[in-house]
Amino acid sequence: MSTHALADTAALTGRSLRHITRSPDTIITTVATPIALLLIFVYVFGGAIQTGTESYVTYLLPGILLITIASGIAYTAVRLFADLQGGIVDRFRSLPIGRPGVLWAHVLTSLVANAIALVVVVLVALLMGFRSPAGLPAWLAVAGILLLVTLALTWLAVIPGLLARTMDGASAFAYPLIFLPFVSSAFAPTATMPGPVRWFAEHQPMTSVVNAIRDLLAGRAAGPDLPVALAWCVGVLVVAYVAAMLVYRRRLR
Repeated sequence: MSTHALADTAALTGRSLRHITRSPDTIITTVATPIALLLIFVYVFGGAIQTGTESYVTYLLPGILLITIASGIAYTAVRLFADLQGGIVDRFRSLPIGRPGVLWAHVLTSLVANAIALVVVVLVALLMGFRSPAGLPAWLAVAGILLLVTLALTWLAVIPGLLARTMDGASAFAYPLIFLPFVSSAFAPTATMPGPVRWFAEHQPMTSVVNAIRDLLAGRAAGPDLPVALAWCVGVLVVAYVAAMLVYRRRLR
């Protein structure tokens, strides 16, 4: 990417971030659902769910972090849809601005907003008793995985943002992503699930990501789930990026 394109993307990202600072309810809404789930499952259901020696809040946190990301990326689709419907993208096209910069600005804004939301959720978990013996390298690895998940799902969110006909339609795609962790190892061990549900839970991407983050936060050596999680994230990212760019070019013809 050229220096000119980087400057364009930075300027557009700044614009999008300013919109968030003027509407703090976006971040509040993003963290409200994950924190509510954290409170309900730890204090209502946690005593009835057997997960081994770990405290339930420690066991649960990786899945809640993924739900936080899934909740946050819905706003990327909504913001992009609003820009398209408001005509601002057409105005940008009349300026000497690189076309991909418009999408990258929304993606980078998503990374910043979701990072803030994730930090808030972790702080709440700490207040609820979450503790981790992991060192700095493990925490950096967890941050890297969450960054990669956010990047992949955000580019996935760009597609409905470009194709949706209503604002509700732009955000609705995120609902399956929010509920996917429920059918994984996020809330309970997959060994307790009936056959077909267990098979799906053990082979869907959220389980690998949850298990990899859980191992790292527990100070354990990353097992086979880590490369599987990374492969899922990279695969979704590549496919979503290519598809989003194709849809974007067709939309702006």
